[in-house]
Amino acid sequence: MQKLSHDEISRNRTKIEEISSIQRNPIFALADNIRSLYNVGSIFRSSDGALLNKLFLTGFTPFPPRKEIDKTALSSTNTVPWEYYKNPLDAVFQLKEKKIKVCVLELTNKSVPHYDLTKQDFPLCLVVGNEITGVSKEIIEQADMAIEIPMYGNKQSLNVAVAYGIVLYDCLRILRQQKQG
Repeated sequence: MQKLSHDEISRNRTKIEEISSIQRNPIFALADNIRSLYNVGSIFRSSDGALLNKLFLTGFTPFPPRKEIDKTALSSTNTVPWEYYKNPLDAVFQLKEKKIKVCVLELTNKSVPHYDLTKQDFPLCLVVGNEITGVSKEIIEQADMAIEIPMYGNKQSLNVAVAYGIVLYDCLRILRQQKQG
């Protein structure tokens, strides 16, 4: 086994001019009042890697162009389709109108483990919330489902961008299993 060089990795990378013609996954995401520009950049970068369909930035979530976002996004703000909505519910209602399930990543009395999602849950929009207060009550009230990442230690949450990446890639695993069988 040998580590690939930067040049080898670059040769295998999808070119920016080809990105718009690639079929995207039936996964959307909504960032609800995220405060950290670095978390937003990380969310963009994970979204690019997963070929997210669209990212909705809402409320006081910062949006491009911002150098702090670009620092962690590494140009993925140019490859991930995104929209900004001041009112998160406007994005939620648009998604529901298109029959896209709204799935909050939040600890609620009805949350189920993220690994319980099934292929029947797609297309879905994964909603992640503020680093301190989580997903807003108004969005939770409109959500079709709530999922959580089981935590086994003392802390009951992860960094929002880390949690997003875990669940996003688990969604890809579920979709891949759908294609295989």
